[in-house]
Amino acid sequence: MDRPIFRRYVLLVSLVFVVFASHNGIAQSGYRLWLDYQPLGPSAADHYRERLQAVVFPMDSETDHVAFDELSRALEGLLGQKPMRQSAATPKTGLMVGTPGTLPANDAVEQAKTRLPDNEEAYVIHHHSAANGRPMTLILGNTDKGVLYGVFAFIGALQRSEDLARIDTVSSPKIKLRLLNHWDNLDRTVERGYAGFSLWDWHRLPGYRDPRYTDYARANASVGINGTVLNNVNANALMLTAPYLEKAAALADIFRPYGIKVYLSARFSAPIELGGLADADPLNSEVTQWWADKAAEIYRYIPDFGGFLVKANSEGQPGPQNYGRSHADGANMLADALAPFGGVVMWRAFVYEDTEPEDRAKQAYNEFVLLDGTFRDNVIIQVKNGAIDFQPREPFHPLFGAMPQSQLMMEFQITQEYLGFATNLVYLGTLFSETLQADTYADGPNSTVARVIDGELNHQPITAMAGVANTGTATNWTGHPFGQANWYAYGRLAWDPDADAGVIAEDWLRRTFGNDASFLDALLPLMMRSRETVVNYMTPLGLHHLMGWSHHYGPGPWIRDKPRADWTSVYYHQADTNGIGFDRTASGSDALSQYAPEVQAQFNDPQICPDEYLLWFHHLPWDFQMKSGESLWESLCRHYYSGVEEVSAMQAVWEAQRGKVDEIIFREVADLLAVQYEEAELWRDACVLYFQQFSKMPIPTGLPQPEHPLEYYESLYYHFVPGN
Repeated sequence: MDRPIFRRYVLLVSLVFVVFASHNGIAQSGYRLWLDYQPLGPSAADHYRERLQAVVFPMDSETDHVAFDELSRALEGLLGQKPMRQSAATPKTGLMVGTPGTLPANDAVEQAKTRLPDNEEAYVIHHHSAANGRPMTLILGNTDKGVLYGVFAFIGALQRSEDLARIDTVSSPKIKLRLLNHWDNLDRTVERGYAGFSLWDWHRLPGYRDPRYTDYARANASVGINGTVLNNVNANALMLTAPYLEKAAALADIFRPYGIKVYLSARFSAPIELGGLADADPLNSEVTQWWADKAAEIYRYIPDFGGFLVKANSEGQPGPQNYGRSHADGANMLADALAPFGGVVMWRAFVYEDTEPEDRAKQAYNEFVLLDGTFRDNVIIQVKNGAIDFQPREPFHPLFGAMPQSQLMMEFQITQEYLGFATNLVYLGTLFSETLQADTYADGPNSTVARVIDGELNHQPITAMAGVANTGTATNWTGHPFGQANWYAYGRLAWDPDADAGVIAEDWLRRTFGNDASFLDALLPLMMRSRETVVNYMTPLGLHHLMGWSHHYGPGPWIRDKPRADWTSVYYHQADTNGIGFDRTASGSDALSQYAPEVQAQFNDPQICPDEYLLWFHHLPWDFQMKSGESLWESLCRHYYSGVEEVSAMQAVWEAQRGKVDEIIFREVADLLAVQYEEAELWRDACVLYFQQFSKMPIPTGLPQPEHPLEYYESLYYHFVPGN
């Protein structure tokens, strides 16, 4: 055997062993995510074993079966015992699971019924002392979906070693449609994907149904995600052809018992590319009929198909404006095709003209606000959290609160396109919550973004949230072990946008790594600070869009002379000898006027504008005095340098956890933190040197000089960056 073949053979055997180990408890590879049911400590296990030996759990559907299987898997892993399922006629156990229609009537069920919210996905976990003195725990759902979510919540309580007698939960989702958007292509590449190739093996579907698809569904159901868009928003029309619909139907069959519907990104020009029509004009009767026929065909393959996600007239994608029509014309045409079947259209508001606007941040507002109230009842406008493009920090999008007669949904990015990819440890729960809790003042104080999208503020009947997925074929699903926390946090916040990001982070840590108090005390603050750390060494003080060209990896504040000015960095930071920052007040682009007066008042005056957004809204001189007393230049430098120091502190915190987590996970995180430190230094040195040529001011005393001159950093070029 020659050496190259031998090396490949050894690598293959090693990979097979890692996968085998991850399925057999030998090693914690990360494959099992937060559902890795490792044995509990003796005290907690003994507390549960006596009360959970047998379960009353009537089986009425496929979803009931998967819920019971999950409960059995969890109890076997956590306690070392599988439950015995009793018939509903002889409830002699301390755990009952079901719906009001499947469980036998008793005091516990009757009490819990009165507490169930009016929502098919709602559940109650209720502890009750029975008349015979025996304690009873009840998981009651309105439907089998509620039962499934209740079972996962109960398992989470066991993983946290909670006292059964104190578990008392009533839960109902505030958002109706809670989706992952997969930017996956039919060739299995993933746009902005940093965790391997696409999960969907289109070539072997529908014949081979990878067990990973079921594990994906389990993970999503465990955090309440109930929808998945299978393909890229930069859609390929082939996705709507019969062979691919058959493949999508196979995935829908796997996902259905877990309460998950399948959606597809639709290419607006499909009537031309697939139907041979002369145009895709939404007011052309031939076009509307083509889409009506296509919708009927899709529902024959997938009876519970969720609907279409559409990116139109943005970044070169076709859309209704190609024919002089509006976004409402295009969205309503598709909505009419789906309406007979109950489907929805999620129409993305990430748009900007082919000609350069005076400020990219204003574009979506300018195009959509005029259309408020003109969209069909089954159209939802999908709005990114900020007006530019998933930057490390952005103010909330001005459309939230500005379209009271339309249904708006949130679009977050879970994959870390602008936050260091899967090499950086960044907990995004804090970013998500920062946006959700921002006050739009659309209807006075406390008109938060969360209240806009959960329907409370404007009484919209269909509510939704989307997250651009960070999953792939990596053994641990997300590339970085801590990237799993962002998938988890997104699901939890989609269920309840007002949930506490810190509580969610702690819950993920406990369910993933266990309940060691010293570990939790060390890692929770690290996670909660991690996003601010990255903002500091990438885009402090409201700077944005400083990344490398096209692939978006690494620093590129010098990017200029591209096909569009708003695809460059210099367009956004506008650094010159007079100062730095983008003036979005009335003296500049006036983008600030798109917000309510109360919001404008927060940001309009640079003396009171929060430092986090200072250079987003203002172009200021280098010697502008900050609230700290430092000059703007000094403050900018200190943020860049503190970001690097904070990564070093993260490394020290993680190193102290050696022996508390599995060695495979420990080494992977340690190595990635070392990579992150190198990248943080790169960002710091490149940006400080670049901006110094305009400020003409020295790096503050006590801070080390960059290792190389600016020309070195500008000359760096990265080949084959993933996700590009």
